[in-house]
Amino acid sequence: MLSMTGYGRAFREIDGRQLTIELKSVNHRFLDLAFRMPRNLMFAEEAARKAIGARLSRGHVDVFATYKNLRSDARTVNVDRALYDAYARALGTVSEAGLKDDRSLMAIAKLPDVLTVTEAEEDQEAVTALMVETLNAALDQLVDMRRREGEAMKRDLSAHVDEIERMTGEIKARYPQTVEEYRNRLKAAVDELIGQQMDETRLLTEVAVMADRSAIDEEIVRLGSHVEALRKLFEDEKPIGRRLDFLVQELNRETNTISSKSQDIPITRLTVDMKAEIEKLREQLQNVE
Repeated sequence: MLSMTGYGRAFREIDGRQLTIELKSVNHRFLDLAFRMPRNLMFAEEAARKAIGARLSRGHVDVFATYKNLRSDARTVNVDRALYDAYARALGTVSEAGLKDDRSLMAIAKLPDVLTVTEAEEDQEAVTALMVETLNAALDQLVDMRRREGEAMKRDLSAHVDEIERMTGEIKARYPQTVEEYRNRLKAAVDELIGQQMDETRLLTEVAVMADRSAIDEEIVRLGSHVEALRKLFEDEKPIGRRLDFLVQELNRETNTISSKSQDIPITRLTVDMKAEIEKLREQLQNVE
């Protein structure tokens, strides 16, 4: 089981190119990626999306990239000769006024816009390979953190499931008594009302009708089946969040049905407690991948 919350960071330097990738993920219904990287790396975004999609299935992931190209061919310096000539003509008019002409190469280099630095085109194949390698290293850390948090969540979820199973067992044990208790209450009420004993056949008929309307055997069986299915999913290595969501909905459905059918106060109280546990499950599942 994996959580959807995690962080990973990796740095790689290959052939004079340095790249740092940071990943931060939180819960989300789907895989939602947000990239913050230099414009000159935008061509590598599609490869990055594929690399992340191969490792993660759900969660909002922020991708931060910092890149430096330290190669000697990463930049070129160009001289704007036409602009320099214009500066020279202007300075010539000033020197005619008797000012000292101290022009030198360094002085010329300091003239605005005479020298311009141009970034070279990136080697897309090399940078993309660097991106994927660095990203996978960051993903290793992210997935490891999500797995550790997932193990803690599994222990907590299992505790809630154990509690639901315990209460289901109490309902199952309590249910047969409700029919007999209803029979006794009905007989006592009728006897008191009419002052004589109720016809046994009529009594049995009324009890049978009540028992049929309030029968919860099937719901109890399905609850047990859902609990078993949840426990199996907890051990599944594949993403299980959506399947867990479905099973928790089914748990809630069966519990509501038992609550609506039952005329027994202890069972009703148990279903209220069960729905509280199911809600805790639902809250935790929001962060399961």
